[in-house]
Amino acid sequence: MRLYAIGDIHGQLDLLKAAHGRIFRDGGRDATIAHVGDLIDRGPDSAGVVEYLMKGRADGRPWIVTRGNHDRFLPKFIDDPDWIDPGLSSGAHWVDHAGLGAAATLASYGVDPDMPRDAVLRDTRRAVPRSHVRFLATLPLWYLHPRALVVHAGIRPGVDLQAQDESDLVWIRKGFLDNDIDHGPLVVHGHTALDRPMLHRNRLNIDSGAAYGRELTAVVIDDDGVHVLTETGRVPMMME
Repeated sequence: MRLYAIGDIHGQLDLLKAAHGRIFRDGGRDATIAHVGDLIDRGPDSAGVVEYLMKGRADGRPWIVTRGNHDRFLPKFIDDPDWIDPGLSSGAHWVDHAGLGAAATLASYGVDPDMPRDAVLRDTRRAVPRSHVRFLATLPLWYLHPRALVVHAGIRPGVDLQAQDESDLVWIRKGFLDNDIDHGPLVVHGHTALDRPMLHRNRLNIDSGAAYGRELTAVVIDDDGVHVLTETGRVPMMME
């Protein structure tokens, strides 16, 4: 059974469509595609990314989308506007933390991010379709496929999958990235942006920094191993 996976999207709709195109050429339009989350923030069209993925799911595409830490910010702002993600070491609010990319997300929905926060909240509640809020808020935290476990940030080693903490699944780095324990399935994740995807013995990081103007990685995992999909076909990944 073949699995395709796509890294952190971050509002890059054109890159997402191009990555899907590479997958369709390799495995057909009904290919099972898992997305590791972080659909929104930083890139120019978060609203378009959410709408595109929602429409694909509604049309019956076998697309899985796991929840990233960034995917929590917008629905939380709308429904619990004072919420600050405990995973943020800065303790800053989403709309006040320039590095998180809230301004780009708000602008993609036609909201002026430079207004006072009360006005931003008012206009965001008017502009963002409730269907988008529900979609982002109810994304699964992980997806277990016969080929791999797909999750946004990683897992806490040694903890049963059903007992994993949400904060770890969307935020973890220390204790996961530096651990070479066999997790059972290969863990396919993003969250930690690199210049290129990297395959390790127990995990595969496919966040290649689309949020920062780099490529959006699409990979295929099957009997032939792990390959990155390029415009000219498959490129095998070697273990680091």
